[in-house]
Formats: sequence, structure tokens, C-alpha cells
Amino acid sequence: MADRNFIPVAAPTLGGNERAYVLECLDSTWISSSGRFLDAFEAAFARFCGVSHAVAVNNGTTALHLALTALGIGPGDEVIVPNLTYIASANAVTYCGAKPVFVDCEPLTLNLDPDCIEARITPRTRAIMPVHLYGHPADMDRIVRLAAHYDLHVVEDAAEAHGATYRGRPVGSFGACATFSFYGNKIITTGEGGMVVTDDAALAARLRLYRGQGLDPQRRYIHPVVGFNYRMTNIAAAIGLAQLERIDTILAARRQVAAWYAVRLAGIEGLRLLGSQPWAVPVPWLVTVLLTGGGVRERDAVMAALLADGIDSRPIFYPTHQQAPYHEETHYPVAETWSARGLNLPTFEAMTEADVAAVCASLRRAIARYADVFPGAPPSEVREPEARRPRAAR
Repeated sequence: MADRNFIPVAAPTLGGNERAYVLECLDSTWISSSGRFLDAFEAAFARFCGVSHAVAVNNGTTALHLALTALGIGPGDEVIVPNLTYIASANAVTYCGAKPVFVDCEPLTLNLDPDCIEARITPRTRAIMPVHLYGHPADMDRIVRLAAHYDLHVVEDAAEAHGATYRGRPVGSFGACATFSFYGNKIITTGEGGMVVTDDAALAARLRLYRGQGLDPQRRYIHPVVGFNYRMTNIAAAIGLAQLERIDTILAARRQVAAWYAVRLAGIEGLRLLGSQPWAVPVPWLVTVLLTGGGVRERDAVMAALLADGIDSRPIFYPTHQQAPYHEETHYPVAETWSARGLNLPTFEAMTEADVAAVCASLRRAIARYADVFPGAPPSEVREPEARRPRAAR
């Protein structure tokens, strides 16, 4: 049982039909990579994204690898990838034998900066992989236009952005294909799982071919290509379908949590919330705050203070060029600056306003200790009134 005085950074809510659907799988013995829930989940998720096809896989990283493989990305090719994102984006490119080419982010939302893309395109570039970071859509019109000009594929990494919209259209409906993750901390979950969505019937067929060991759908045990075992189980799809049935409720609850944060964080000097563009309706995967001064040491000290109060948090992603497998001496100033100062706060459906108040009170106290580092921060003797201890999050 979780500590009743601890707020995790994320926690799934499994209060719909998850149990009933999983028990149906067990009772029917359809527990592997076939069954009614797989077909139903794929069809429902395609409708949710406003596309014609959805192909379920066993996690979000394999979704990216499968998408790139089906598009023919291979050795010698290059793929434009944002530098500030989870490393899976670059890893999937590397799995194909291709090279991830990094681009800095813009400072408002920390998404891929369209102004920086063109300078990174070479004759080897085959695709652009925008990531809808922390649930905020990338600027897809500009990216799609640039890709069309250079005859490049667009693969949307929407792992964190289920339900976000860009100029009224759902993310996942802009590129050649898009990928989603259903890991336990995502907006909807299957435990582990992912999805590739597309409007291209021929691409969907290739995705299915490569997903299932390259097995010819018309001839059993005939394999025209080297494929992968990237299939989702019927049990995972059952959980996913039950989650998707509640997606409006889940998103509404998360938006309420984000709204509570916005009100309480507005009075805290020394930090700012991640910004939002007027053409976007983001989804709050994780509420992200950026400290206005200091660096990794001070950010980590703030996180340690939160943890001492029973509140979990996470740093935002480290720039990929600072990771050992992708090390570059090149500087990406926006990514480097804000990665060192950013942290993610607890964000999940079951949070209450009192939970958010406890997080914000702890954050205010932590920042007050560094008034000389964070411009505008209150003097260290200022203390927020004690909030009640956070309740159990799961």
C-alpha cells in the first residue's frame, strides 16, 4: 500500500470497465495477440484521432521504430528530431541504422523550433519527427509545409498528447503517420503499449506486416520481409479500450488539475509555467514549471525539498546531445537552459485541489530558500501557510 502522505508524479485511474474486460479475456482464454478487444481498441483509437487506421503495438518506442521501418527509413538516412525530448525518439531512428539530427526548441512551449529545421536538412534527410512535448502540439502547419517542400515524411511523436488539438484538428492526423504511448504514466494506459495511426491504407498494411514477424497475411508461415514481434496483447487492448471509453472524463479531470495549478502558481515568483500557443488546445500530461534562474543544482534542490514533503517530481528531459550515445559538442542554447531549470509536478486524474495546494505550498517554500538565485523570488523568511498533508494518490 502506498504511503498515505505521498503524492506520486503520476498514477493511473482504472475505475471503468478495465476489470470486466480483462476478466472477459481470461474467461474466454483470448489473452494473446488476437481477440475482440484488439480490433475494437484499434478502431476506437483511429476514430479518436480522426484517421482511418490504427495499429496497436507493445509500447511507444516500438511504435516509432515500426513507423520508421514501414516508411523505408534505413542506413545512411537522417531524421530531424527535437533535441529536448525523451531519448526513445532518437533511439528509434538509430534502430533503423539512420542518424538522428537534432534541432533546438523554442522557448515558450519547448517544442521543436520550426525556424531551426531548414538549416539541419541535408541530401540524406528523409523525415521530420516533431514531438508534442508534455501534451502541447508542435507547430504542425509550418513543419508539414517544410516537409512537403523537401519531400520528407512527417512522423508525429504524440506519446504524451492524447487528445490535444492543433487548429481544431487532433494531433496524430497531420503526418504520414503518428505514434502514441500507453505506458502507465500516460494520459491513457494499457500498462505497456503503443499505437501507430495513419490515413494511408498501404502504409497501414506495411505496419501490420512488420509488426507480426513479417508474416504474409495470405500465406501462413511465409515471411517476405524481416519483421518484428511488436504485437499488443488482447488483455492490454482490453484495458486500453476501457480507458478510451473514459477519455473525456480523464481529460476534463487533468485540465481541472492544470487549472488549479495555474491559479496557485501565478502567485509564486521565481518560476513560470510552460507556455501555450493560441492555436493549440494542449492536454496536461505533466504540469511543467521552469525556474527563472539557477541551474541543475538549484532545480534538484527544489525537487529534493518537494520529496522531503512527500511530493514526487521529475526533471524535464535532458537534451539528447548530452546523452552518451548521442554526445555532440554543438550547443543548443534553449534546450540546455530550460532543461537545467525545469521540473514536472504531480499530474493525474485523481488529484484533488488540496493535493495541488500542498504541492504549490511546498514549491513556494523551496523557492524561497533561493531568493538570490531566482529573480523575483520572495525572501527566505516568507513561508506559505501549512497545507494539509497530501492524501494517498493510489
